[in-house]
Amino acid sequence: MPTEPLSLKEIEDRLAELPGWSLDGARITRTYRLGTHFAATALVVHIAQTQEELDHHSDLTLGYNTVSLAVNTHDAGGAVTVKDFELARRVEELAPGHGAS
Repeated sequence: MPTEPLSLKEIEDRLAELPGWSLDGARITRTYRLGTHFAATALVVHIAQTQEELDHHSDLTLGYNTVSLAVNTHDAGGAVTVKDFELARRVEELAPGHGAS
């Protein structure tokens, strides 16, 4: 059964608990800055592992010293759902260990 889309109010309330994250169209997004390209690459690998554990995947972009995520739920018609916020929360927990800000 597909996950239900969140209302705009629910999205805004949840974003208030995730500094740095924002709504961009029908996705929640965040960009992290890291000290080196290697650190950014390590963060991407860690995020990919977490996405596999959750069976929920974002658009993940590696820059020289940045990592960007854009998340929505495909089986909810591309809407934002609780799955997206669970992934965002997990990434927020692991990012500081890589020196991300």
